[in-house]
Amino acid sequence: MKFQVNRDVFSEAVSFAVKLLPQRTTLPILSGVLIEATDQGLTLSSFDYEVSARTQIAAQVDDAGTVLVSGRLLADIASRLPNAPVTFTTDEGRIVVTCGSANFTLLSMPVEEYPTLPEVSENAGVVKAEDFAAAISQVAVAASRDDVTPVITGVQLEVSENSISLVATDRYRVAVREIEWDAATSGIDQATALVPARTLTEIGKTFGHSGTISVAITNTDDRELIAFQADNKTVTSLLIKGNFPPVKRLFPETVDNYAVLNTAELIESVRRVSLVLEREAALRFSFSLEGLTLEAIGSEQAQASESIDAFLTGSDTVVSLKPQFLLDGLSSVHSEFVRISFTKTENPNKPGPVLITSQSSKDQPGADNYKYLLQPNLLLR
Repeated sequence: MKFQVNRDVFSEAVSFAVKLLPQRTTLPILSGVLIEATDQGLTLSSFDYEVSARTQIAAQVDDAGTVLVSGRLLADIASRLPNAPVTFTTDEGRIVVTCGSANFTLLSMPVEEYPTLPEVSENAGVVKAEDFAAAISQVAVAASRDDVTPVITGVQLEVSENSISLVATDRYRVAVREIEWDAATSGIDQATALVPARTLTEIGKTFGHSGTISVAITNTDDRELIAFQADNKTVTSLLIKGNFPPVKRLFPETVDNYAVLNTAELIESVRRVSLVLEREAALRFSFSLEGLTLEAIGSEQAQASESIDAFLTGSDTVVSLKPQFLLDGLSSVHSEFVRISFTKTENPNKPGPVLITSQSSKDQPGADNYKYLLQPNLLLR
């Protein structure tokens, strides 16, 4: 095998291929990147039986062939090569990478032991990349990071004929965002796909500026996977098995009691006042016609309070919320103002979950279909 390729193009391709690989794997062979050189250029792939990544780039191929090499080591080398074309050759089980005056010799891994990458269905729908990336960033923050309950470590994609709804929860908050999509060739009228939140977050970062993303759900060897394609790049992920909790029913149809605030001002106030709090403690929020007062009782040595403007509709309300959970929701609103709505429970002395939505102005609700429901002790039944 022998080829020459642009340094920046090669480095970006290797980085993409290894990005989703786990830091540690029980099978060393799965830490490799498969490089296939043909007359059409290079294909770089990685696969750990859960997630696969594949990209195609242009290259001058003198001798076609296939080689498997340690992915992260190659990525580190490629990112630090001098500004010159990269020449890649193989010789009796060794790989020689030459760039300018830099030379590296690497051991190749046994290609025959590498698993076959999953096939991707050609029936795919299309979503705007910018909208999809924004929705992922808004929703994935609410996914659980506790592997004890794998089903809530994912983001549930609920696909219909012309929209995709993204839903995530960690039992303390629920985030939902709905976006449009074109299911023209997907053959999908109704479907759900529970995708690992970490993988989906990388999809948003990688494909966020790609124009459009093709999305396909495929059955392969009795296992379901989802595939994302854009810009000669493909990522597949096995879906999480299990039943996602029916959290959408927790959202109220209407709420009469709410406050509208400047988003940036509220974020800064929460950050300041929470400085005195001990870990896992909550902030007290008192809403009235005079505005909002934030109070933190940290310890005998430190307390804090601050008042900011708020436009209240309905009755005075006091709630206690974990500051980081609230900040996650506020940072995902993506609007100048935010509406904080207060739901009711059967117990008049116990406030219900707080609903956070975008607000275009003091009087005009936002139109991005983003909802974030928060209560420190929210129980999903």
